[in-house]
Amino acid sequence: MSELLTVRDLKIEATAYPPGEPPKDITIVEGVSFSLPKGRVLGLIGESGAGKSTIGLSALAYGRGSARITGGEVLLNGENILKLGKSGIRKLRGDRVCYVAQSAAAAFNPAHRLGDQVIEATVAHKLMTVEEARARATYLFGVLGLPNPETFGERYPHQVSGGQLQRAMTAMALCSNPELIVFDEPTTALDVTTQIDVLAAIKHAIETTHTAALYITHDLAVVAQISDDIMVLRQGKTVEYGTTQQIIEAPAQEYTRALVNVRQARKEEATDQSDRQLKIENVTAGYSNGFKVLHDVSLHLPKGQTLAVVGESGSGKSTLARVITGLLPPMSGTVTFDGKPLTPALKQRSRDDLRRIQLIYQMADTAMNPRQTVRDIIGRPLTFYRGLHGAAKTARVKELLEQIEMASGFIDRYPAELSGGQKQRVAIARALAAEPELILCDEPTSALDPLVAEGILSLLMRLQAETQVSYMFITHDIAIVRAIADSVAVMHRGRLVRFGPKSEVLSPPFDDYTDLLLKSVPEMELGWLERALATRRMESAGH
Repeated sequence: MSELLTVRDLKIEATAYPPGEPPKDITIVEGVSFSLPKGRVLGLIGESGAGKSTIGLSALAYGRGSARITGGEVLLNGENILKLGKSGIRKLRGDRVCYVAQSAAAAFNPAHRLGDQVIEATVAHKLMTVEEARARATYLFGVLGLPNPETFGERYPHQVSGGQLQRAMTAMALCSNPELIVFDEPTTALDVTTQIDVLAAIKHAIETTHTAALYITHDLAVVAQISDDIMVLRQGKTVEYGTTQQIIEAPAQEYTRALVNVRQARKEEATDQSDRQLKIENVTAGYSNGFKVLHDVSLHLPKGQTLAVVGESGSGKSTLARVITGLLPPMSGTVTFDGKPLTPALKQRSRDDLRRIQLIYQMADTAMNPRQTVRDIIGRPLTFYRGLHGAAKTARVKELLEQIEMASGFIDRYPAELSGGQKQRVAIARALAAEPELILCDEPTSALDPLVAEGILSLLMRLQAETQVSYMFITHDIAIVRAIADSVAVMHRGRLVRFGPKSEVLSPPFDDYTDLLLKSVPEMELGWLERALATRRMESAGH
């Protein structure tokens, strides 16, 4: 089997800038070696900071940010691309090696048609004429399952869905007939119902064009559907490297076993769900242009329990949370908490009403002031809601840090000095500082790696057992729903399509959308993607 890509003893360094200290060089990838034959896919998996993307970009002889490739070899068809000059590297990228980023929306220019952007690099490298490149793009649009391949390229980025845009970016990468494509978490930002279509399209395109690929992700169930081999990385080093079957069925290392077994536990739902601490009745809501996002939604949440709200992007999950908090007054309907109707608008609510309902955001990075320390971030609600100052406030901040399993030594750190999981724990502590009775969790683990997310979920469950706080947990991850929920609400296009105890909502008979949602969740099994697609085709034929 001829090796297309060979990486030997790769070493990558970067410059770190610790606050208040001089810059220093750190090693972020060390001693990594692997090979990739033509027509095969190697999955690179690991937590944030493991070096996945950094290693993938080394196949383009590229060091992102301040990263520098300082050791080892990267051989493409036997040629060490690290020794190519600037002109040689320019010729390599977009011709022999292409890259598919995580965010297609950020990769396309909104002012230009998709077709022109898909063929741009191919034409610039003079690999084809404009006419040949357009014909190639049309062919690839068909291979990738895009609608109306002949005219799809005439659309602008804003005129297609996220899943279609991701496939268009894959077409862009494939257009030049590259030898190797680096896929950098291409489905992470997609809903599970969209993800399955994009995965299938990528896999089909790779098989059709015989291109080799590096597939970077932190989701082992996803990579198991598309990769021939898997390399597990942690802290810039190889943990385990083998065939996909060996990695998922007989992992040798403890860290790999933890990835395979993540989120296996399931919480037993509460038997009595008759209480109505939070009651939402016939809520319709939208925005100032009159566009309705929620349509006549009614549900409830008992005290001390967890309601999971699931659905794809645009289903109205986060809009529902905005209505509950008062950030978006409803057009009609009521929100009642502990038997008392909540004032629709946030600014009209009492301080105690504000205190009782707190929100944890999806992105802790954007929800914190980077100029404030942990002491300030957690301390602010202590002053606002509890009137604490000085030593009493500091003591309570330290208690909250202990409660979220972070030592008091973190108290004077800034957000930039925390990991993703630590930032999310601080966000939880900030919510707890108000001593709330309900916390709205808006996908707080979706940006985290599986093992880090597992720790956050375990923390939330422990805090609920200790304080009897209620959670409304917004997610599109069915594994999380099974792990933490008592009741489940399934939303689709702003409507509630299914609601009740978890055991009932996740058991047949299903409505069509819930059935599709559940069948789109990747499982840690070889061949799951093909079986899921076959089931879809059979059901479509039956209809």
